[in-house]
Amino acid sequence: MEIYRFSNGDELHHYKKSLVICFKGPRKVLSTGPNNGGYRTDLQAVFNNDGNPGAGMACTMRADTYQEHMDLLAAEDLGLDPSRCTGLSTAASMDNVSIQTMEYEDFSVTAIVTGGIRVNGGRIGDPAVWHETSGICRQVQPGTINIILYIDADLAEGTLARALVSCTEAKTAAIQELLAPSRYSRGIATGSGTDGTIVVCNAQSPVCLTNAGKHSKLGEYIGKTVKKAVKEALYRQSGLGPAYQHNLINRMDRFGITEDTLWETYRDRHGKDPAALSRARFADRLDRLKGQDLLVTYSSLYAHLLDQLEWGLLNPSEAWEAGEQLLVLAGLMPADGESEEEPAHARDSFYRGEAEDSPEAHIVWMINRYREGLVGLIAREDKFLETVIKAYTAK
Repeated sequence: MEIYRFSNGDELHHYKKSLVICFKGPRKVLSTGPNNGGYRTDLQAVFNNDGNPGAGMACTMRADTYQEHMDLLAAEDLGLDPSRCTGLSTAASMDNVSIQTMEYEDFSVTAIVTGGIRVNGGRIGDPAVWHETSGICRQVQPGTINIILYIDADLAEGTLARALVSCTEAKTAAIQELLAPSRYSRGIATGSGTDGTIVVCNAQSPVCLTNAGKHSKLGEYIGKTVKKAVKEALYRQSGLGPAYQHNLINRMDRFGITEDTLWETYRDRHGKDPAALSRARFADRLDRLKGQDLLVTYSSLYAHLLDQLEWGLLNPSEAWEAGEQLLVLAGLMPADGESEEEPAHARDSFYRGEAEDSPEAHIVWMINRYREGLVGLIAREDKFLETVIKAYTAK
C-alpha cells in the first residue's frame, strides 16, 4: 500500500511489515544498515522492517549473520534485489511510523521514523553489554529508533555525511527534551543501542546543496522534521510523551526510585509494625501521589541537581543545599531538616568528611534522602496524605 509520495515521484509503500522506498532514478544513499551500508550510488531501494514476531516472542535471524538475514528478508519478503538495496530492522511496528515533511524554496526534507526506547534507551558512553568477536554480535534488549531521512535535492558526498550528523543531533535533542532515561546508567538517554539511519538525496535534482549544518536552511529543516518525527514515533509506539513523564516514578526511576525499591525501604523501616501497610495499600498511596503537580515538579528539579552533580557542574554542598530546600517544599523532609532515619549530626559528619568524600558517594546519599523522604510521605496517616493531595491539586 502506498502511504506517501515524495515531491520527485518516489513512493513509500507499506507491506510485509516493512516500509519500502523504490527509487525511480539515481539516488545517493548513506546508510548504517548491515546490508550495503555506507555511501552508495547504485541502490534501487531502501527499507525499514519490523522484525518482531509477536508479543512475548524473541526476534530471531534467518541466517548466521545480520547481513545475510537482511539479504534474505529483502529477496524473499520484499521482492528486492539484495545487492541493490539497504535496510534497517526494529521491533517497533511500522503502523506507528511518523512521517514529517517540510518544503523550502527549492528543496524538501522528509523524516520517516519508527521508534521505541522504553527498555533499551542508552546514553553514549554507558557501559557496554558485549564485545564483537569474529563478527558475532550478542542479542540485546529490543528498542530502536530507525530514521529514513529523504532530501529532495542533490548533496555532495560530504554534505550527505553532515546531514547524518545533523539528523543524529536532532534525534538526541528530541529524546533529551522528553527526558527519556538510559537503562544502562543514571543518565538521560541519547538514543538506543541499536539505532539506524538512512539518508537519501536526489542525484537528479537541479538543486545542489553543500551545507547541512545548523546555520543552513537544510540543517534547520532536518532538525525540525527529525525532532518532530522522533517524538511522535515514540509516543505512538509506547506512549512516551509529556503526560507519561508527568510522574515522579518515571522521572526518578533512572536513579533507582521504583515502586519495588520504595516498598523494600518501607518494609525495612516498618515491616515489624503490626499497623504497617500491606503491599497493596502501599501501592495505592504511591499511585495517588506520583502524578501530583508540585511533587513531580520538585522531583524533576531534584533530578537535575543530581545530573549537574554527576557532570561536575555543581559541587556536593551546593547540590545538597538546594536539594534540601526542594525536599522540604515537596513535603519529603520537615522544615527543620530532621528525619527519623538520619539526624542532623549525621549529615554534618558527612560533610566534615567523616564519610566517603566523593561525588559518587554524595549522589548515592542524595538519592537515599529522596527515597526515604518519599517512603515517609507514603507511610503517614491517610488523613494527612489526603491533606497533602488536596493541597497539591488545589487551584
